[in-house]
Amino acid sequence: MIIEHFFDDRTFTLTYVVYDEAEGDAIVIDPVLDYDPASGKIFLESMDKLIAYLKEKKLELKMVLETHAHADHLSASHKIKEYFPKAVVAISERIQQVQEKFKPIFNLGDEVRADGSQFDRLLKDEEVIEVGSLKFRVIHTPGHTPACASFLFDGAVFTGDALFMPDFGTGRCDFPGGSSKELYNSIHNKLYKLPDDTKVYVGHDYMPNGRSLAFVSSIKEEKQSNCNLTDKTPENDFIKMRDERDSKLKAPSLLLPSIQVNINAGHLPNPEDNGKAYLKIPIKIS
Repeated sequence: MIIEHFFDDRTFTLTYVVYDEAEGDAIVIDPVLDYDPASGKIFLESMDKLIAYLKEKKLELKMVLETHAHADHLSASHKIKEYFPKAVVAISERIQQVQEKFKPIFNLGDEVRADGSQFDRLLKDEEVIEVGSLKFRVIHTPGHTPACASFLFDGAVFTGDALFMPDFGTGRCDFPGGSSKELYNSIHNKLYKLPDDTKVYVGHDYMPNGRSLAFVSSIKEEKQSNCNLTDKTPENDFIKMRDERDSKLKAPSLLLPSIQVNINAGHLPNPEDNGKAYLKIPIKIS
């Protein structure tokens, strides 16, 4: 099994390709669709690099995994299917809860169904999935969102926004349906129960204190030195710290466009009668 990473420095997002070189089977985790909020322009720079790599290595993309409905970038999962139409787009079955939370916020009505049917496959907790010659286990790790999942391959776990590098800590929990108590349980009682030598591949890296990009740690390193949550951190201490910190954070700059696309499996809104598609931006008047 080989793991290749792609880093989008606009959103600090890690996308991964997991593949079997001998068989040519591949899985992509958390692909990015580039979006400029000032102009409304969608562009394909990140996806083009990903597609070029898959073609260069002569890989057959079997599945696109989403660790959750991202709030900081648009997903390229649907666009990728234009190149690999047989690829299965999969996410935690709890995406239905996220859809139910956000449908009224954007007044989406029948435009987005809250049954997860926009995705090709909904993943159950502890389900073992075989994709060609690749195999992984689904571990539901809610807290950042209700539908977060980590994916455990042979000796490597992809944690999305639940667990970051030890010097950055954990994901925030202040989005609708988020819970610092649930995140504590997801990390302390699930991820930290994995073997110490399990490699941890994170979903973002913000390079604190000017250090260079880093995206791989281990369960042992996280348990010993994660700046938010070690294996010795009491639950109440983590909840207090996380809630206080989250109350001071600004919303991600792409929160509103990202969520309404990502709960719809990366599908962009349908064009209206003038041939143009529109994203909704709710207005708040204080």
